[in-house]
Amino acid sequence: MAGPDFTFEQDLSARGAVRIAGVDEVGRGPLAGPVTAAAVILDPFNIPDGLNDSKALTKRKREALELLIFATAQVCIAHASVEEIDDINILRASHLAMERAIAGLGRVDHALIDGNLVPRGLTLPATTIIKGDARCLSIAAASIVAKICRDRIMVELAQHYPGYGWETNAGYGSKSHMLALQNLGPTPHHRRSFKPVHKML
Repeated sequence: MAGPDFTFEQDLSARGAVRIAGVDEVGRGPLAGPVTAAAVILDPFNIPDGLNDSKALTKRKREALELLIFATAQVCIAHASVEEIDDINILRASHLAMERAIAGLGRVDHALIDGNLVPRGLTLPATTIIKGDARCLSIAAASIVAKICRDRIMVELAQHYPGYGWETNAGYGSKSHMLALQNLGPTPHHRRSFKPVHKML
């Protein structure tokens, strides 16, 4: 299967849009940690080679591309906290993180959103793209920087809360994480609205 391309952006550009942001989030599924979103406006004349869905890239390749994305594009990363996830639910919290990331770029003419739902707080024109990180270069770039940022947050949190394996499982419900949850109990960074954590309480 071919990787992502710049077709969506070119179509919008032909209709007058200049500042076109690709938007993706990471961290809907984990039991711990924030949900993180990134919004990226690529420079059409300086797009890093090799952009793809972050899940299709090695860690080393993601990190090399992240440097190129920050060097050539406009990027904003934003989060929704564990408290917000528990308060408004994970879908709304992931959309809130997206809204914050887009707002952080200043003027955006059009947002290309990974998935099938436009965040309801968004007031600018937007297009949803299912599997957008594998189809659209701007969304692929956003997927890379969002994943790297969130992984780093979880590595940092793991130093303060050892035993849960967040440095390797990024807060997802791996076997070792579930065992630690049983033995050590939930931390302040666990999502209490998620069933496996809620049951521990």
